[in-house]
Amino acid sequence: MIDPKVLRENPDAVRASQRARGEDPGLVDALTEADAARRAAISAADNLRAEQKAASKLVGKASPEERPGLLAAAKDLAEKVKAAEAAQSDAESAYTAAHTAISNVIIDGVPAGGEDDFVVFDTVGTPPELDDPKDHLELGEALGLIDMERGAKVSGSRFYFLTGFGALLQLGLFQLAVRTATENGFTLVIPPVLVRPEIMRGTGFLGAHADEIYHLDEDDLYLVGTSEVPLAGYHSDEILDLSAGPLRYAGWSSCFRREAGSYGKDTRGIIRVHQFDKVEGFVYCRPEDAEAEHERLLGWQRQMLAHIEVPYRVIDIAAGDLGSSAARKYDCEAWVPTQQTYRELTSTSNCTTFQARRLAVRYRDENGKPQTAATLNGTLATTRWLVAILENHQQPDGSVRIPDALVPYVGVDVLTPKS
Repeated sequence: MIDPKVLRENPDAVRASQRARGEDPGLVDALTEADAARRAAISAADNLRAEQKAASKLVGKASPEERPGLLAAAKDLAEKVKAAEAAQSDAESAYTAAHTAISNVIIDGVPAGGEDDFVVFDTVGTPPELDDPKDHLELGEALGLIDMERGAKVSGSRFYFLTGFGALLQLGLFQLAVRTATENGFTLVIPPVLVRPEIMRGTGFLGAHADEIYHLDEDDLYLVGTSEVPLAGYHSDEILDLSAGPLRYAGWSSCFRREAGSYGKDTRGIIRVHQFDKVEGFVYCRPEDAEAEHERLLGWQRQMLAHIEVPYRVIDIAAGDLGSSAARKYDCEAWVPTQQTYRELTSTSNCTTFQARRLAVRYRDENGKPQTAATLNGTLATTRWLVAILENHQQPDGSVRIPDALVPYVGVDVLTPKS
C-alpha cells in the first residue's frame, strides 16, 4: 500500500503516477474520500465511547431517584456506540479496499507507457554471427538435456524434464548464483513454495495478475511464482534491526505460473513454462537506502550475466508494465539468436515501502520509533537462462561450449550431440 502521508501531502504525485501507469487517477480521489470518512467515523466512535464512560460514572454516583433516568440514557448511548463502531468498521473496510486498489507510486524518471515503452540504457556484448542457428530446444534434445515429450506425458503441456548435463547445467548455474549471493552478504534460504492468502496478497500478486497463480482450494494455499513471495512474508509482523545495514536473502525454489492467456506465445521449449527453478535475491532496508540497493542488485545481476558470457541489454521498464508493487524495475534481456531479439533473463524491482506496509514489516529509526521498511527483489538465475546459454554458445557441429565459470560445476567444457 502507498504511504498515506504521501496521499495527504501530495495527492497530485499519486495521480500522476496512476496516469503514467495507464491506471485510473480517480482512485486517488476515492481513497482521499475514504480516508476522510474513516477518520470521521473513528472520531465519532471515540466521542461516543467517551460519553458512555462519563455516563457510567454518573450512574455510579447517582441517587436512587436519578438512577433510572441515567440508566435509560446509558442504554440509549450504548446503542449509539454499537452503531458507531459498526460504521467505523465499515469505513475501515472501505478505506482498505480503496487503499489496496492503488498501485505503488513510481519513482521520478520512470518512463510512462506500457510494455513497448521501455528505455534501453545499456547494451553489453555483440550478438554472435551464426549461420542457420538451432533453437534451444533442438539443441537441448540433440544433446540429451531437455525432454519435453515425456514432460507432457507425465504432467501436460509446458512441463519438461532436464536430464543429464541439462540438469547439471542448471544446478551449476544456480550454485554459481548462490556463491555470488553469499559472497555479497546474502543469507541463502530454501523457502516453502505454498503460502497463505495474506502473504500472497501482501506482496501485491493477487491483483491484475491473479489468474497467473495456482491456488489449492481445499487448503486455501497458493503456489508461488517466485520466492520473493515467501521471503517478503518471512519478516511479516516483525520489527527488524537494520542498524548494521540491509538484510539480504537469496531464495532458491521451484516456481509455478499458470501462464494464462499466453497460448501460442513462446510455447516451444522452456521459455514460458508452468514450472521452473529460480534463485531470487530479496532485500529489506531503510527507505532512504532503497535506490542505492536497487543499483547494487542490478550490479550483481550483471555479474551473473558476465559469468555466462551472453550479450544483453538493460532496460528501464515503463510504468504501465511494472506490476502494482514496483516503483521502478530494471530488466536484463539476453540476445536469443533464433529469435533475433533480446528476451528477459532478470528483473529487479524497488518496491519501496509498498509490500512492507501491507505485511507490517518495520524497523526502528535513530530515535527508536518504528518505521515501515522498504523491500526489493532481483533475479540471480532461472531455468530460462539455459535458453541463452545454449543458443549463444552453439557451434556449427551442433555442440555447445560451456561458459568457463560453469565448467567446474558441469564437469565438461563442451557438450556434444548424442550419437
